[in-house]
Amino acid sequence: MNIDEIDRRILNTLQRSGRMSNADLAEKVNLSPSACHRRVQQLEKKKIIKDYVALLDAREVDRKSTIFVEITLSGQADALLEAFEREVKLIPDVLECHLMAGTADYLLKVVAADTEDFARIHRKYLARLPGVAQLQSSFALRTVFKTTALPI
Repeated sequence: MNIDEIDRRILNTLQRSGRMSNADLAEKVNLSPSACHRRVQQLEKKKIIKDYVALLDAREVDRKSTIFVEITLSGQADALLEAFEREVKLIPDVLECHLMAGTADYLLKVVAADTEDFARIHRKYLARLPGVAQLQSSFALRTVFKTTALPI
């Protein structure tokens, strides 16, 4: 699907305020409410808009620490990669998992209440993942900025 300038305005606006009413969205992007609604439905149908979510303040829900974990596996066989990926999805504290090119095989973004909580996550989950040969953890000292909005 080609995304035109009106679609871009809709997507940029919804990425910053997804709870906006259709009438408010239509006004912001200079469309009639019915035309705006049709366009949003098309963007949803084409899976350009995947979902709508509430973004929580991690500090307010006792997840004050963000840790990036580099994981190197003992091998690269498809079965090992699939087993690792299947199991890592089950860890509730892992927000993101990326297969990497470079020194580490995977990069995880983990949230924890504090260092003791991360130690629990490390012992209970991360160290037990299939094929893990090495883990390197880096604690974020401060989030300088964070966005979920993609540049379009």
